[in-house]
Amino acid sequence: MTKTFTYDDVVRYLYAETSPQENNEIVEALTSDSDMLAFYLDALELQTQMDRIVRTPPSRVTDNVLRYSRQYPSSQTADLSI
Repeated sequence: MTKTFTYDDVVRYLYAETSPQENNEIVEALTSDSDMLAFYLDALELQTQMDRIVRTPPSRVTDNVLRYSRQYPSSQTADLSI
């Protein structure tokens, strides 16, 4: 019996969230379904581009955070009970 895979399965494969057996089955499905293969290649390219994104906060933001944190002595523990 041939299993039908969804685009969600392909994304799970892309992020290594599938079992070794699923990997083999998905690779086989990709070789026989050109639309699924095109989706995989597009998703792989997007993943690569997203991995290159580097976000750095403006220095004014980090300065504000540091200034705020200096208001509290280092021996004071945070109250995490909400």
